[in-house]
Amino acid sequence: MASARSSNFPVRRPNSSDQEKEEIWKPMLDNISSGKRLPEKSLLVLGGTPETQREFLESVATDPTNNRRPPDRGRKPPIANQFALGYTYQDVLDTDHEDTLARLSLYLLANPSPSFTPLIKPYLNPRTLPHMLVVILLDWNHPWLWIRQLRDWIRVLRSLILSLDVASKEVLEENITTLQDKGRTVGGAEGNSALENVKVPMGPGEWDEPLGIPLCVVCQNADKIEALERERGWKEEEFDFILQYLRTILLKHGASLVYTMPSAPGSLQTLIHSALGIKSLLKQKQLKHNVTDRDRVLVPPNWDSWAKIRILRDGFDVEGVSEKWSVDIDHIPQQMKVVMNGEVPAEGEEQEVSVSPQQEEEDEGPSATTIYEETIRNPESDFPLSALHSKQTNGIEISSQDTQDFLKEQVKVLDQLRLEDENEAKAKAAKKDVDNYRTYTDDASGVVEEHIGPVQFNMGGIQVNADEMVKRLQERETSRATESEAATTPPVNGSDPANMDNEKLMSFFSGLIKKPSAK
Repeated sequence: MASARSSNFPVRRPNSSDQEKEEIWKPMLDNISSGKRLPEKSLLVLGGTPETQREFLESVATDPTNNRRPPDRGRKPPIANQFALGYTYQDVLDTDHEDTLARLSLYLLANPSPSFTPLIKPYLNPRTLPHMLVVILLDWNHPWLWIRQLRDWIRVLRSLILSLDVASKEVLEENITTLQDKGRTVGGAEGNSALENVKVPMGPGEWDEPLGIPLCVVCQNADKIEALERERGWKEEEFDFILQYLRTILLKHGASLVYTMPSAPGSLQTLIHSALGIKSLLKQKQLKHNVTDRDRVLVPPNWDSWAKIRILRDGFDVEGVSEKWSVDIDHIPQQMKVVMNGEVPAEGEEQEVSVSPQQEEEDEGPSATTIYEETIRNPESDFPLSALHSKQTNGIEISSQDTQDFLKEQVKVLDQLRLEDENEAKAKAAKKDVDNYRTYTDDASGVVEEHIGPVQFNMGGIQVNADEMVKRLQERETSRATESEAATTPPVNGSDPANMDNEKLMSFFSGLIKKPSAK
């Protein structure tokens, strides 16, 4: 075997001085790299569909000043949101679109199923929680589903938060304190340095159910409001009721609310950047609340209160809705408790342990979700659109027939139509048979005449042509009809109808005798 070749070059072994140089340079290089590292922010988008999620991403990237997206520069990130937990990212650019302020990672989940919630848990850790924002998407195409959707997503978030480790829960407690104090100083609002550290106390119903993560609810497609008013007959009472209900619920979580539409995202980008702490180096954008324009609503965090909600329309039970909402979200289904223990429920297990809304109402009385759905009815379930009006003054809404009764009537109609079709088919078949028989007999007589000629027979030694006899008989029948008509009228010139009949009969037989026989 060939022996291994050994190198003749001397091998330099590290000494203590080289190790000291490496220890000097390593911290310096780490400091330089960390200075160039972009701030990382996370956005957890819940709800909606893959299409509405893409619309939301377009709105977040759109500059509210000119409604334009920043240039992609040939590296537009892909969006993977078709299955389970989706992901994409965006680079937040400054106003001049030159400097990058932060890298925004977006996690997208459309279904609140307990089978998917464990996919979110790895991204809720002490490093990401201080820089995370949760967004729940609602759609104006189905406003009657909003409160139920909010309830399901809040339950999902509460179950995930309870399943986190101790370090993550400590970070959430710190976040709650920071979020509650954000924007509450009197000096920041009035510019008074003497009152700079004075904080405005929280009112009733505020931050009763904190999550530890800032929450923003985005109601998309606000341009459908006009269609609801025009096609469904909705009034201002319905729109005000929805807004008051949302504001009362979100006030308990310290959340913000914004209405958007694809053509006009409004202040969505400014609200998202403000919640994540992303600030422009060139131009500071201010959030201004708006609760008067029904399609451009904006409620910043820590701005709302029960008094402001009551001003919108009298008669709204703020206290009752707030108390019932706490009961709604406190009930965590069994399948979510399984997720809290780190297990993934089976598909059949979700259906077995789920609780129906009727059972919840029987156990605890009308819930906040039930009250909302009784007022804002689902038209797809043959319910009135609104229970706020006892009379339908506009005449647009009509009472529809029960589906089963309608189908029963249609079965009777279909049976009658089928019977008529069968009778018509039988009549056509019988007529066709008669026509075929007549055609056959005519053809047969023609064939006989063609082969044997005219048919003749002997009557008392007199040769009679069959055709001539038939013709004579037809003339006789015609004469009888004429005579019957003449019998009803008086005779003319004294003639007797009986004598006329005898004369014709004699003329007929005389003609038969005198006619020569055919050869």
